[in-house]
Amino acid sequence: MTPPSEHFGAAGPPTVLWWGRADHGYSRNRIMRQALAALGWQSTEFRPFLSPVGDLEALWRVRVRPDLVWLPCFRQRDIASASCWAQRHGVPLLFDPLISAYDKQVSERRKFAPDSGGARRLLENEREQFRRADAVLADTALHADFFHEVLGVERRRLFVVPVGAEESLFYPAQDVSPAGAPEVLFYGSFIQLQGPETIIEAARRYQGPAVRWTLLGDGPLLEKCRRLSDGLTSVQFEPRLDYALLPERIRRADILLGIFGATPKAARVIPNKVFQALACGKPVITLGSDAYPEVLRQDGDSGIRWVPPADPDALAAAVAALAAAPERLPMLGRQAFFSYKRHFAFETVVAALRRALLFLRNSS
Repeated sequence: MTPPSEHFGAAGPPTVLWWGRADHGYSRNRIMRQALAALGWQSTEFRPFLSPVGDLEALWRVRVRPDLVWLPCFRQRDIASASCWAQRHGVPLLFDPLISAYDKQVSERRKFAPDSGGARRLLENEREQFRRADAVLADTALHADFFHEVLGVERRRLFVVPVGAEESLFYPAQDVSPAGAPEVLFYGSFIQLQGPETIIEAARRYQGPAVRWTLLGDGPLLEKCRRLSDGLTSVQFEPRLDYALLPERIRRADILLGIFGATPKAARVIPNKVFQALACGKPVITLGSDAYPEVLRQDGDSGIRWVPPADPDALAAAVAALAAAPERLPMLGRQAFFSYKRHFAFETVVAALRRALLFLRNSS
């Protein structure tokens, strides 16, 4: 039974209204819904036809009075209408943005120069959006710092809730040492943050024991990576997989790759693929950054190998070190799974979310 202190309503389980045309199949959204259910919340949703006038549409389409309005990942466009409706009905609004639109357009895609009028307008617009939320979630402490220092969110309204992995799907398989050349697997959307070109260059410079480099997925940099891999017989590409098929594909690989981009945003995130690989009990090589807990970064038995951003030589050397002792990969996988359970398990996600919900309850 959910403790009474976590209930908003006077009687019965509290209800959260998911607002916006979000992808409920996206990993973060799936895990947040599961965490809410674990805390005794019931979920319903409202998907407006037009985001800017969603509050007017909700007047005749929303038939429940929820205890909380939840604005999920990437739905900055919905926050104005959601906050108007929530304020009109005296309901708190929680925003789980996962990213900053300003950060994405200015720092990552470089669509606007930081000192341009377009960047300033985008920044002020997003600051106003974030001010409308009663609580804001961040996936890492560095993202929380960014939301506070750049977007002006008060510290008291910020709560760090790690992404984690969907543990009913992402779990370890039986320990098996590679029968042949170990497979080094990257999967992703081939964007600059992930640094897939660094992986191709690492494969070109690689001088260790034989390995198979597999890059799975699609996205803006896929064709560039294909061109860069010309003549590399150890590199292969695979098409994007459905989410439900991804865990088994991870379990078939031997070494998992995270991200390697040199953008400021890359240093602030822990990507889905790292959580999922650790939960599957696979050793991981990824960008070392302060986004990870300090105790994890200092743990020599974490199952994770850290490399600098955009450094193909360091990545090639890290792969070679793991491939030189394939019999140790199962042990490293067990260490990786322990790191996941210690720092990012579902219970950790639920506990972090509970703190945000209690803040909203006590503030209402």
